[in-house]
Amino acid sequence: MPPTSQRDAFDESAAIYLSARSPYPAALFDDLIASTGLRPPAELLEFGAGPGTATVDLARRGFKITAVELGPNLAEQARRNLAAFPLVTVTTSSFEDWEPPAGAGFDLVYSANAWRWFDPELRWSKAAKLLAPGGWLAVFGARHAFPDGYDPFFDQLQPVYEELGEGAIDWPPAPPGPINGPLIEEAESSGSFTVVADRRYVWPVEYDVDGYLALLGTFANHLVMEPAKRDHLEAEVRRLFAERPGGRVTRHWVSQPVLFRRQPAP
Repeated sequence: MPPTSQRDAFDESAAIYLSARSPYPAALFDDLIASTGLRPPAELLEFGAGPGTATVDLARRGFKITAVELGPNLAEQARRNLAAFPLVTVTTSSFEDWEPPAGAGFDLVYSANAWRWFDPELRWSKAAKLLAPGGWLAVFGARHAFPDGYDPFFDQLQPVYEELGEGAIDWPPAPPGPINGPLIEEAESSGSFTVVADRRYVWPVEYDVDGYLALLGTFANHLVMEPAKRDHLEAEVRRLFAERPGGRVTRHWVSQPVLFRRQPAP
């Protein structure tokens, strides 16, 4: 039976999430570190760690990281994937319920692909409270990108989603462009943060049919889809892949991180 909540659905894909999802480009983390000037022993706090997709790159750089993940299966995967990094601690909790140790003040709070799931009435004030004076907040994720010349496979697949009542509202999607306006406005209206950097990274990943179906199995809207619809979608994906020379598809990803700095308390 599919999960009833999209926020909780990701935990159902814990076993395949790290291998199915594309890693973030190293340049994203290079730029983050260059912009903040942070170096070990700075202490980092991550919310929505998943299986450690974004944690690993920063852990390799020697940072002490507290990674908080809501889903128990994902948290367990993160512990396994980050076992080689003794400075990383993975805690199972929601963003809303997690409380820091007494006296903790983090140098960077970051969230990859999870910020939108957090309580909008709480997220900015709580992040500010958790940061040391002058601390940083980074919010980013990764989504499907449609640059000029994107793979026509997705135009061929769209009617299947529409037949299932799961189609995109607007098709074809716009090319990668600015999408962070509402996020920035929300941060500035909180009175706690100023915007420091707003960047964009686009990269292609090639999939065979099994890899692409595994990827679909990590998306919340697919996880909560009725089983009959999901089975029909899988059959159509396999059919379309079989018709392609080489049987492979290129999917573009885009990440548009925003870096904020905590303002001094009034």
